[in-house]
Amino acid sequence: MRIDVHTHIIPEKIPDFSKKFGYEGFVSLANKKAKSADMMVFGEKFRAISCNCWSAQSRLPDMTSNSIDIQVLSPIPVMFCYWAKPKDALQVSQFLNDFIARKCVDRPKNFVGLGTVPMQNTDLAISELERCKEIGLKGVEIGTNINNQNLNHPILHPFFEAAQELSMAIFVHPWQMMGMSDMNQYWLPWLVGMPAETSRAICSMIFGGIFEKFPKLRVTFAHGGGSFPYTLGRIEKGFLERPDLCALDSKINPKDVIGKFYVDSLVHSSEALSFLIKTMGTNSIMLGSDYPFPLGEESPGDLIDSNKKINKIDKEKMFYKNAQKWLNI
Repeated sequence: MRIDVHTHIIPEKIPDFSKKFGYEGFVSLANKKAKSADMMVFGEKFRAISCNCWSAQSRLPDMTSNSIDIQVLSPIPVMFCYWAKPKDALQVSQFLNDFIARKCVDRPKNFVGLGTVPMQNTDLAISELERCKEIGLKGVEIGTNINNQNLNHPILHPFFEAAQELSMAIFVHPWQMMGMSDMNQYWLPWLVGMPAETSRAICSMIFGGIFEKFPKLRVTFAHGGGSFPYTLGRIEKGFLERPDLCALDSKINPKDVIGKFYVDSLVHSSEALSFLIKTMGTNSIMLGSDYPFPLGEESPGDLIDSNKKINKIDKEKMFYKNAQKWLNI
């Protein structure tokens, strides 16, 4: 069995939210054809997408060819809408969550859903988190920061407490990457900004004591944890040498928090995966491909399957057993 915990989906038809709410910035689709469309933001092309980005039916052949039994469907982060008016963002979240829930109801053996919530308003986020559970979603995807607030911010604590009490999984995905205005060439926000952004989120939650305050919280970070696993030595060194700066809210060594959260396996090379396993352990890694986007794993699961250093038991953990625990399925 194989569960891909990191895939994205978008509705084929999106309301004109900009017209409805009276201001720009909401995602729309343009140049729509049978098998392709352009995602638009602020009236400009964000990226070209294929029909497998919106059509659940189109995903099934790819799943079969890669022996993927279940895809975990999550929204595309550009649709988080944390920048929008909270009640408007709530409407967008509800639209996306209902769409994903329907896909999961239609094919319960193939799809598990994660929703999105308006994190810029904690009360609304908790309310929609509760509704996500009611409609059958297993958790929510959130950004690595909330309008540049780090994930340890006290205003977010009630949300994490609610997620823990509701037993809802959290998938942290980079968005609104730091330094984007200074990285306007070479796709640097995706290649450099995203790994840094994910490490920012992990460090914020570790140093902020989130995993101590909410020990039953089930959190996964995208893209193998970004740059965090490969700079953990530096992070620990900073904690040990400058506790006056790093140990303000938690006295626990960052290395001792390993095992309290998950990462996906999307690290793009066998050598990187081997190091990730050495750092994080196979109990904390799950197959994740970023399907259907170009920076994803072209053949989901191959990176794990082709690594001869990984035994059968550990492969089973990464292919599905860890995902079952994370999603509580």
